[in-house]
Amino acid sequence: MEEIFSRRSIRKFSSQPVEPEKIDKLLRAAMQAPSAANQQAWEFIVVQAKEKLAQVAKTSPYATPVAGSAVTFVLLADERKMKVPTGWEQDLGAAAENMLLEAVHLELGGVWLGVATSDPVVENVRKLFQLPENIRPFALISVGYPDGQKNQFVDRYQAERVHYEKW
Repeated sequence: MEEIFSRRSIRKFSSQPVEPEKIDKLLRAAMQAPSAANQQAWEFIVVQAKEKLAQVAKTSPYATPVAGSAVTFVLLADERKMKVPTGWEQDLGAAAENMLLEAVHLELGGVWLGVATSDPVVENVRKLFQLPENIRPFALISVGYPDGQKNQFVDRYQAERVHYEKW
């Protein structure tokens, strides 16, 4: 539970690279997520080259943290693998959260940057990575060693938002 309670969006990273074994663990965590009808339609692009990270950072006005990250994961879905076409965003949302929680466990920081929520950003990502038509962009997860900011507990529980048996 510690990772759940201490996870925060980290947007500023040190210059220290993320080790390949940690990148592997992050991808494995993402792929352990639940998936509608076990469709597992996810695909991932791993971006580490500084020049490419700078390009990705320009795909959205909110993607500036990408440029300073050690690694950014582009989360995508393959329409050809969808057994439940309306479930792909839920599947990738679970994969993204698994990745962010594993980042905390590995003493890394991360931030989830939406892509699927904006048609212009989807098109920018499509063009930058020359994605085939069957591949749908979902999000960017930027990861690195935190520079200044820390993962720390902030109590977000609000009892008044919990309803039992009725509204």
